[in-house]
Amino acid sequence: MAAARATRPQLSYRPKPGEIPTNPGVYRFRDAGGRVLYVGKAKNLRARLSNYFAPLHTLHERTRRMVTTAASVEWTVVGSDVEALQLEYMWIKEFDPPFNVRYRDDKSYPFMAITLADEAPRVIVTRNRRIPGAKYFGPYPKVWAVHDTIDQMIKVFPIRTCSDASYKKAMQTGRPCFPGQIGKCGGPCSMKVGIDEHRAIVDDFVAFMAGGDKRFTTMLTARMREASAAMDYESAASYRDKLGAIDAVLSRSALVLSEDVDADLFGVAEDELAATVQHFTVRGGRVRGVRASTIEKELDIEGGDLIDQVLQRAYGDAAAADIPRRVLVPTLPPDAQELEQWLREKRDGRPVTIQVAQRGRKAELLKTATLNAQQALMLHKTRRTSDYVARTQALTDLQEALGLAEAPLRIECFDVSHLGGTNVVASMVVFEDGLPRKDQYRSFSIAETTDDTDSIHQVLTRRLAHLDRPEENEPEDPSTPRRRPRFAYPPQLLLVDGGRPQVEAAARALADAGHEEIALCGIAKRLEEVWLPGEEYPVILPRTSEALYLLQRLRDEAHRFAITHQRKRRGRDIQSVLAEVPGLGAERIRVLLRHFGSVAALRRASAVEITEVKGIGPKLAQNIHARLVAGEVASAVAPGEGDAAPADAERPRAVESVG
Repeated sequence: MAAARATRPQLSYRPKPGEIPTNPGVYRFRDAGGRVLYVGKAKNLRARLSNYFAPLHTLHERTRRMVTTAASVEWTVVGSDVEALQLEYMWIKEFDPPFNVRYRDDKSYPFMAITLADEAPRVIVTRNRRIPGAKYFGPYPKVWAVHDTIDQMIKVFPIRTCSDASYKKAMQTGRPCFPGQIGKCGGPCSMKVGIDEHRAIVDDFVAFMAGGDKRFTTMLTARMREASAAMDYESAASYRDKLGAIDAVLSRSALVLSEDVDADLFGVAEDELAATVQHFTVRGGRVRGVRASTIEKELDIEGGDLIDQVLQRAYGDAAAADIPRRVLVPTLPPDAQELEQWLREKRDGRPVTIQVAQRGRKAELLKTATLNAQQALMLHKTRRTSDYVARTQALTDLQEALGLAEAPLRIECFDVSHLGGTNVVASMVVFEDGLPRKDQYRSFSIAETTDDTDSIHQVLTRRLAHLDRPEENEPEDPSTPRRRPRFAYPPQLLLVDGGRPQVEAAARALADAGHEEIALCGIAKRLEEVWLPGEEYPVILPRTSEALYLLQRLRDEAHRFAITHQRKRRGRDIQSVLAEVPGLGAERIRVLLRHFGSVAALRRASAVEITEVKGIGPKLAQNIHARLVAGEVASAVAPGEGDAAPADAERPRAVESVG
């Protein structure tokens, strides 16, 4: 009934199914003021839009927030999937919808740019990607790295480095520019070369930076040997120095793939709220640039759909020369063929392949990019809370928002998880002064429970019992101070994952234990609202507030810790189930789990798929499959790994989705 009540008023703009065409196209959700909230594309508009108008309680919390905020939906039919992709990119760029993924570069990276549109092109260090006619290389991680590369390059390819004002003055007066006088500028303004000769040197500079280093190394080596044979040792020494400069440049970008390989690699790490991307640019087999980006998710986008958005952003405004022949990604997007066609058109008809690197050096390099992305995601999540000013602001904001007498220096967060109603566990994570205290994390096993609220009540009752334990036995030495038992220190704030029902259950536990002085709140995932006991309406914290970010971190950490404990139990459970299959020993069980990678994947496997495991015949595979299907444990799907529908936030949750 709650879902029905919510659906009728909020989604009154829902079009009739027959009104939505089945053609490919692009759709836009708008709010009451006409602002575009979300832009998406679809191969079949009717099938795609119907997903948004499913019962609200079955939608992901952020999708539910978007459709309930919207007041209308409109669509535009196009002729092909590629046209849909192009229109989606154009509208996202034009409207900047708040519910599409939000990109934020970790920093403004410096580039090396050659101003090819100038009469005498110059090489500069810049962060501006909008110089007309410029050719860019990079990005570079540090400014000094670009300057160092330029210093080495102009020893081999002496091109202009002076400012436009210096160049203009030198060409008018006939006197060399100052950088040219000290050997730091090789343009026509140095009075050593003409404009056409300088342009040829610029072309060689660009060709070398674009990956043609082997040709120049071979050419300079041959000239050095010819000069040496002719006993022109001064010229031979000059060529030797140029080869040394080339080696110095190349040593900063090791050869990671074959010399004829031009590719872009995208390493991605993600969780429910954010993702990080590491973009490696490989030209001539060498990593020529690395760019890191952080993506703030609004809707439940992940995997191939996320890769689709990443590639659109990476190449939407890219020049043809900046799009490589190969694009390596961790997961193929669902519309990979359309993306390839789109990139082929942007690359002036030359082919582009999007693929997943399965083995070899490409797979190793992609693994390195992914590892960098994972580290960047971890850094992104901890950077704000590791900063003392941000932590202090978060605790102060939380104190004001919740009306606390003092800042909550110790916060304990509780989360409940189970497998289809069985194997109920709970987690407790502790933050002190805004930082996690992992040595004080605890997990709880719950033998019997009726629902999620009962589980919360049980766990908090057990935790609060530690506050009333007597001090430890008297020490033998009277001068030794007595220590309070661990967890005898009360938190300033208890946080539960959930809405009003979960908070009321926790409040009953506090009242039963006689500790109503401890502050309590809950964070509901649907709209990230904060509930207080006895209140009819939630507290809404700004999306950008440090207080909300701290509560989200606590909740996410409780999710993670609960999942870790649940997986350990799940592994023990399935081993005990499989041990009952005749002919299946401990070694074969390990091989099975290693082959499928996870317990959930093994439970979903068919008998035919199980026979693919070495040492498992058809009969044994059938017995394994039958045992998994028949057991109660086999019918449960792990939270976060299956299709468990989130329960309505307005009633006690019988199924908690963790992860």
